[in-house]
Amino acid sequence: MTVTTRGTVAVLDVGCFSARLLAVDREGSLLEPALSHKTRLRLDRALDASGRLRPEGIESVVAAVRAADEIARRHGVRDVYSLATSSIRDAPNSAEVVARVEAETGHTLRFLDGADEARLSYRAVRSWFGAGIGPLSVLDIGGGTVELAAGQGVHADFARSLPLGARETMRAWRLDSDRPSESDIAALRSHALDHIRGALGRDEQRLRGFQSAGCSKVLRQLAALTGRRLKAPGRTRELRVEDVRRWIPRLAALPASRRAELPGITRPRARQALAGAVVAEALLTVFGGRAVICPWSTTHGLLLSMLEGPDGRWDRGAGRASAA
Repeated sequence: MTVTTRGTVAVLDVGCFSARLLAVDREGSLLEPALSHKTRLRLDRALDASGRLRPEGIESVVAAVRAADEIARRHGVRDVYSLATSSIRDAPNSAEVVARVEAETGHTLRFLDGADEARLSYRAVRSWFGAGIGPLSVLDIGGGTVELAAGQGVHADFARSLPLGARETMRAWRLDSDRPSESDIAALRSHALDHIRGALGRDEQRLRGFQSAGCSKVLRQLAALTGRRLKAPGRTRELRVEDVRRWIPRLAALPASRRAELPGITRPRARQALAGAVVAEALLTVFGGRAVICPWSTTHGLLLSMLEGPDGRWDRGAGRASAA
């Protein structure tokens, strides 16, 4: 569903760890949302070995969407763009999840492909920092995929999605144990570097000269862990490759329960923190060694694009909102 009423646009972002509802008045600003509500989820615990979402996971998604719908209606927001990310999108039974949610809540979960998510993250980060940031590369580490986008204007001219998300690499490279081996860590790093460089191709040298920005929870938590702050307005943290590299063996030496005691590492994401750090180190190695951290990502880019269009509609082909 797309917001077209009461001068408000709204997105419900259903991810692995939360379902977040964010609404913005057309005459307002993303800095001051009209409505913000979050329901916590743990879909990582509800995925079976094949990636299917088990019944209890489907029930939790239905409950979260129903709760968001009730909150939205209570505040006069009738139509919400309901977006599901990779934990549902990539599940073999995603159609079943979508059907259950629609039957029980009336909301249709929509999916964006990885390249569209990358473009939207770029749009959000560009808006957050402003035109003064210059040529920009945006790095986004999700649970299932990594999104990369770059450009010199409002919209990205480069967008890629890679199967290097923190949750999936943790599983595939056996980093979910309390004692991951150095060889498995090294193998993931080598794999990530090869995959990233292969995706960039001839663009690698060009993009190394761009300002890099990180906009995902994984990168924000790593920046909080490593503790570098910037004095420049709007740039509160910076993540550097040498800091991540120094923390990787420390994270590997700690069980998930102990990682959750570290600054910035939340308990739900503690087990995948090591895999996220290894992928982040590979990204920073390729993208110039450092990245400023942005609090906005795909949801905010989608809202911005909807605000631009007369009917609040996301046009995948144009990479922005437009009339039908």
